[in-house]
Amino acid sequence: MAIAAASSVTAIIPCLDEEEAIGAVVARLAGYGLAEIIVVDGGSQDRTVEVARTAGARVVHAPRRGYGLALRAGLAASSPMSRIVLFLDGDGSDPLEAIPALLRPIEQGVADFVMGSRLRGEREPGSLAPAQIVAGRLAGLLIWLRYGVRFTDMSPLRAIRRDVLDGLGMREDTYGWNLEMQMRVAARRLRVLELAVGQKRRLGGKSKVSGSWPATLRASWVLAATFLRLALTASAPREAAPPQRRA
Repeated sequence: MAIAAASSVTAIIPCLDEEEAIGAVVARLAGYGLAEIIVVDGGSQDRTVEVARTAGARVVHAPRRGYGLALRAGLAASSPMSRIVLFLDGDGSDPLEAIPALLRPIEQGVADFVMGSRLRGEREPGSLAPAQIVAGRLAGLLIWLRYGVRFTDMSPLRAIRRDVLDGLGMREDTYGWNLEMQMRVAARRLRVLELAVGQKRRLGGKSKVSGSWPATLRASWVLAATFLRLALTASAPREAAPPQRRA
């Protein structure tokens, strides 16, 4: 099923050793008729690149490993004609059937940033580690305390107007990218919509964030450092935030 304004949407998918899932993810996105599907490979040692290209994606190689670095590399390689940028993971855990609903509010001009919350909606058993649930809720609480804007998660599944994204000044190289985007959006009082999308179990591979305790601890440190840096530098205007919607 094609999406009404798909010809203006660029999808960016960071990947590292996701050969079991990336083909199905790209094929599903291709069915929506998006303008671009860019897979950013962070140095996979498996067949991720080959599978992604065969499925119809354009593959870009990140200069070095880093979640934020990969997304910035994808943006740099994307068409300047895109009006909406869609971000998602390549492990098959994001509910891709939610993408039309994610894009529609931006297409209709009623939102600047739309995020799918994994913590709202139906979650498959084992799809999220306890640490991910706690981190999502804690980030939402801290953003609300700092900016008065409510989020319930730091989901990778999100869409944003390209001109808005270009003006955010994103800098984070690591897993702090998602949190940075939400904090900068909140600080600028942009129109935010959070949708309940839930979460699926990954189709294969191992999580780079929650797959082990050392990885979880590293990610937690990165998120804490990102929040503290931005809480001090990304100030909120004095005027009241625009109304937020949830669905």
